[in-house]
Amino acid sequence: MVISQILAIIIFSLMFTAIVIGKVHRVIPAAIGAALTIIVVFLIVLQSTDAVFNVLSLGQMGQLKFWIPGEQHIESHGVNWQTIIFIGGMMVMVEGLGAVGFFRWICLYTARLVGCRVIPILLAFMLLSGFLSMFIDSITVLLFLTSVIIELARMLKFNPVPLIIAAIFAANCGGSATMCGDPPNIIIGTAFGYTFTDFAINTGPIAWIGMLAALGFFYLVFRKTLTQSADPETLMGVCPVPSSAIINPRLFKINTGIFIVVVLLLITHAQTGLSVAIIGVIAATLTLLFAGRGIPHVLKRVDWRTLLFFVGLFICVGGLEETGVLRMIAEYISEISGGDLLLVIPIILWVSAFASAIVDNIPFAATMVPVIRQLSQTAGLPLPTLAWTLALGTDIGGNATPIGASANVVGTAIAEREGYPISWGTFLKYALPSMIMVVGLCWLYLIIRYA
Repeated sequence: MVISQILAIIIFSLMFTAIVIGKVHRVIPAAIGAALTIIVVFLIVLQSTDAVFNVLSLGQMGQLKFWIPGEQHIESHGVNWQTIIFIGGMMVMVEGLGAVGFFRWICLYTARLVGCRVIPILLAFMLLSGFLSMFIDSITVLLFLTSVIIELARMLKFNPVPLIIAAIFAANCGGSATMCGDPPNIIIGTAFGYTFTDFAINTGPIAWIGMLAALGFFYLVFRKTLTQSADPETLMGVCPVPSSAIINPRLFKINTGIFIVVVLLLITHAQTGLSVAIIGVIAATLTLLFAGRGIPHVLKRVDWRTLLFFVGLFICVGGLEETGVLRMIAEYISEISGGDLLLVIPIILWVSAFASAIVDNIPFAATMVPVIRQLSQTAGLPLPTLAWTLALGTDIGGNATPIGASANVVGTAIAEREGYPISWGTFLKYALPSMIMVVGLCWLYLIIRYA
């Protein structure tokens, strides 16, 4: 290896380690890693300003096909601005929905629909979590769902921990069904130009087969643990009515309408020719247009640090790509598998699953995207199959531990803050076997359908 490759690996490894340890917000190691990659690797060692411009990829935003690609599939290299702009726009829309009580309303409506009984709430909230995560970032889904679960648990006298673990699993499982569900899917889809429909057709079926299997698993393991002493009439009497969640009826209707429009745009963006970036811009623009005096509140609550984290992460991964490190990894995978898809699928799937259980699946997915691109080119393997394998491995694998996906971190953090800490032992006891079960189903599905 040459010095540029060694330095790129060291910088990336230190950044990754700092993210895993989690003593500081992940934006800090990502920003430091990005600065070191640009200054040390690109400018001092490689002495290449072209490498800097290639990774930053700012010029792509000035092209019409970035915003309206039509039938062309645009592939992203370096900083994936499609992902960043889309997630930023969706964050603004989601904050607008949260401000008017949309998420609390839908949770309370679902709870009352099943009579406020704990086992039906468990199953209904899993389905709700999985469904919402198909269209909204799973982090946001858990942010609101966990809070409502704890609120209901205090009123209806049940332990919220099983429901939180099940909702986390369902969010990551449902998020794997579409391009805009989990952040890894957004990264993969925008990098290769895949659409909402592409994901729904390819990862959607097994995601919901896995969801139903998980539904049965969590029902069996929690059915004796979750008990209530009150009668159904009493339960309905203490459970809040959904209308109590609506803060501003007019804005509630408007923001719900915006959400429906954005979902329709995402579902049809292959037909309309709109990129996910411009859909994100539309979502944010419409939300802010009707927010009025609430604009500062909405913008203040957007997680800008996470967007900066994505920029830093993509630059560090770009350092590995520009120096040829990721090409070497792809060639190694090709060599040990002999270029046989029957062997490549389980290698990518299970490595992605267990790696995503140990580290956050977002940086892992961002790292693996250029690896599977190189693997497809060097071994002649179908890129879409590798993409679906990576998506399922990172999304489902992230369920295994409390730090495997950002949604897990959010859900367990809220539970701890509210006085219901979820230990690693408790989380692993239920999440790890269900993760292995669903990834096993994914392996079977991928082999039967694509190999």
